[in-house]
Amino acid sequence: MNRVFLLKHESINFIFSQNRNDFIVDELFDRKFAKKGTFLILHVKKVNLTTWELIDIIASYLSIPTSQIGYAGLKDKYATTTQYLSLPQSYERQLQKFYHKQVEIIETFKSKSKISIGDLSANKFTVTLRDVDSIKAGKIDKIASKLQKSGFPNYFGYQRFSDDSIKQAKQMIDGDIFLKDKKVSKFLISVYQSYKFNQWLSHRVQMSIDDGLDHFKLLSGDVMTDGRGKVFTPKSPLLKEFLTKSVTPTGLLAGRHVFRARGDAREIEELYDDEFLDAKGLRRAAWIYPRELSCKYTPATFSMQLDFILPKASYATVFIENITNKQHI
Repeated sequence: MNRVFLLKHESINFIFSQNRNDFIVDELFDRKFAKKGTFLILHVKKVNLTTWELIDIIASYLSIPTSQIGYAGLKDKYATTTQYLSLPQSYERQLQKFYHKQVEIIETFKSKSKISIGDLSANKFTVTLRDVDSIKAGKIDKIASKLQKSGFPNYFGYQRFSDDSIKQAKQMIDGDIFLKDKKVSKFLISVYQSYKFNQWLSHRVQMSIDDGLDHFKLLSGDVMTDGRGKVFTPKSPLLKEFLTKSVTPTGLLAGRHVFRARGDAREIEELYDDEFLDAKGLRRAAWIYPRELSCKYTPATFSMQLDFILPKASYATVFIENITNKQHI
């Protein structure tokens, strides 16, 4: 499954590895936590663990079902990451003796409500690139800065997929296999939705390239969002508003009860839709912008550190792929 990139620069070769030192992710919340409440909020750092593994470790320690632990988003396994979890306040004292070599509870808060999927506002990334000489560093700095201004396609990253998961998802959707585990079924449906979204986005980016554009080509009937939850279809493409970052186009995560594109945009979207999919449909921003970007080159170690913030539900690895102008996996 190819991810097509809009910039036309030559590929830059450097070493990018997801590991505890070179890939650091911090979950950001706009929400302020109170001093009182029936829920305990944990600010947790984990190393080389998935979010599910983190939740399993804490649930096992407390002898509670994993369903009692709330989280806002899934974080990469091969990294050092921080995120917020919630659980009933009654377990606060028991957690005071918690210890795990890959988990640190940084601080705790109270809240009147639990944490749910999507509650985070953004993620802050610190990524270190290796085998970077001064010439490559200059190119990386220039391209990263350009991407901050122009944005890039919001693909699901390679860590979302594997050949087996895509194949299994298609078999389940087609009814060739039946899975009793609802958690696995739900995951495979999300893989299928993500796979279709990436196919659609690659198609649309390629259309932009074919027309010689240096931005995402808007079509009549595109579903737009203002970034504050409003989703709408304008009477005509809002190119000026898009280029000034006031609105952004969205792509379809196929399913029920979701706003679909119209006109020319729908003709493309329909190729990657599945109106019979038994899942909740969503719209996903097709184009995103990194912010608070900084690039620091260290000649002594031939390394370059990138610090940046991305909106929730987006991938730092896709940003890196746009810089290097090739897929890593």
